[in-house]
Amino acid sequence: MLPVATASAIETRPHARANRPNLVSVGTIVWLSSELMFFAALFAIYFTIRSVTIGQQGEDAWPGAHLDLRLAAINTTVLVLSSVTAQMGVFKAEAGKVGRDGGLLSFRSWGLREWYVLSFLMGAYFVGGQAYEYVQLVKEGLTISSSAYGTVFYLTTGFHGLHVTLGLVAFLFVLGRTYAARRWTHEQATSAIVVSYYWHFVDVVWIGLFFVIYLLDLV
Repeated sequence: MLPVATASAIETRPHARANRPNLVSVGTIVWLSSELMFFAALFAIYFTIRSVTIGQQGEDAWPGAHLDLRLAAINTTVLVLSSVTAQMGVFKAEAGKVGRDGGLLSFRSWGLREWYVLSFLMGAYFVGGQAYEYVQLVKEGLTISSSAYGTVFYLTTGFHGLHVTLGLVAFLFVLGRTYAARRWTHEQATSAIVVSYYWHFVDVVWIGLFFVIYLLDLV
């Protein structure tokens, strides 16, 4: 009878673990909720200063329509697609597939590493595109201290760019762990999933910023 009782205990133990929430994921969601409030405050600042500036100085004091919409649209598309590639990496992480088992151009054979490397490159492209836009705007005389518009533009987009950069560092951390560890573990898969949560978050925030900063003044 003892072996039967032991087997029963072993069978029920995984179910108890499966029903227990992952503390890392829960902690990440709570932290992202606080980050959401931070960006909500930035949006509130943007709309407040925009309303006051236009009310006091007119529409010409808020040159939002003069931004490079084409460049911003390309950057936005790349960043949104990087969320798709990051999610593909999550699917591979959950399946325990770390690296590819076929040719480099055979996307179906890709593992977590390949999808996360592609996501990293796309995120780096976005940061580079944002830096290029900053350089062009500074040449045109728009700096963080030149006007109220310049202040809120660089404040909102700059903080978002910082968050994207931190996401790139997180990608490198996950990729580094896949090479350093001898075997793929549940903790590593959780790390990959948590990074995807963060990346999806910064993507959603940017979509909001793109609409408010680049499209609102064109409507």
